[in-house]
Amino acid sequence: MDFVVDYASFLAKTVTLVIAIVVVLVAIASMRGKGRRKTAGQLQVTRLNDFYKGLRERLEQSLLDKERLKTLRKEQGKALKKEKKQVEPKSRVYVLDFDGDIKASATESMRHEITALLTLATDKDEVVLRLESGGGMVHSYGLASSQLARIRQAGIPLTVCIDKVAASGGYMMACIGNKIISAPFAILGSIGVVAQLPNVNRLLKKHGTTSILKC
Repeated sequence: MDFVVDYASFLAKTVTLVIAIVVVLVAIASMRGKGRRKTAGQLQVTRLNDFYKGLRERLEQSLLDKERLKTLRKEQGKALKKEKKQVEPKSRVYVLDFDGDIKASATESMRHEITALLTLATDKDEVVLRLESGGGMVHSYGLASSQLARIRQAGIPLTVCIDKVAASGGYMMACIGNKIISAPFAILGSIGVVAQLPNVNRLLKKHGTTSILKC
């Protein structure tokens, strides 16, 4: 009788422990799911005009005297007011970055970025892709290239800029652009695969082996 009681007690403790572990795992999975839902769809936009304007202003503050700087700021203020009164909207340049690995993992982010800009961009605008990739899987880079093709299909000019390398699948992406601009010593090209395979043709002939293809 004592054995049955001890066994029942042990079984109850084991079941309780298993249930507790399951509850903890479910809670962790739920928290991760909520975290993914919170981060999904976030788009970070940096206004490059403001960035370069800030660089210029800091340089002006360092080089110009107070009187000249004051005059310059007044002139810039007048130019800004005049620009705001213009009815015709100015054309925009959208700059995207693609830093490719062998799986072209950045494709998913780029896909959302392209979807977002296509809701606003017109054929008067331009898209500039800053591309760095040594290539990788054919199907992965094929998908990345097809995303860039959406920009061309919308009639928006696409310029691809390469600082270091755009080889293999990276070059395939670059070829989608209307223009390719590269640094002087950047590596471009090489669409294809080089593989070293043994030639067994003579061995097969020596042993009288033939191959038959059936459809």
